[in-house]
Amino acid sequence: MSIEFKLFTVFFAFMFLTCILFIMFGQLTVRKLRKNPETKHQLGIEFTSGWDILNVAQALAIPKSWSKKMEKSPISFLNADCEAIEKHTNKLDKLLAKIFTLFFLGTGVSLLAMLSYDLLKG
Repeated sequence: MSIEFKLFTVFFAFMFLTCILFIMFGQLTVRKLRKNPETKHQLGIEFTSGWDILNVAQALAIPKSWSKKMEKSPISFLNADCEAIEKHTNKLDKLLAKIFTLFFLGTGVSLLAMLSYDLLKG
């Protein structure tokens, strides 16, 4: 078994875990926020189905100073309102958002690194 296959297997396992976390976070947190009339329209733009899950996870996972900067930008309507969301979530939701965001970004970066390696290797 080659090292590339072993790395791909590890990355694929992380990707599978990321998919499970995506579904868990959507069912536990975002579904609750969608039903709440105060937060229903503050989840950001949904380009495709489930995009608001990524918006909410990002709003709960990144530092508040970054969220404040994004709220002042002209394209702030794309992002979820972090203050309204934080008011209606608990510690478990915030922890799950941070874990999901870490796995989501880590999986994306690792797959891009693996693709770059494959392209450079020839």
